[in-house]
Amino acid sequence: MNDIILKRIGALMSVKSLVTLVLTGVFAFMACAGKISQDFMTIYAVIIAFYFGTQSQKVQDVMDQQDGDKA
Repeated sequence: MNDIILKRIGALMSVKSLVTLVLTGVFAFMACAGKISQDFMTIYAVIIAFYFGTQSQKVQDVMDQQDGDKA
């Protein structure tokens, strides 16, 4: 159980994840302050889409690999 937690924490420490987390914090702060610009929204949307797109692709690759192993 501890190994799984350590792996997930290690994965969070990647540059991509750190940038996404920091940017989400900035977004939350700007939303609370009511000062979100259109440029920031565009950049944030692109980065979030990229992050979740790559995460989704990783999951799909693992599922495809597992299906190949069963055949």
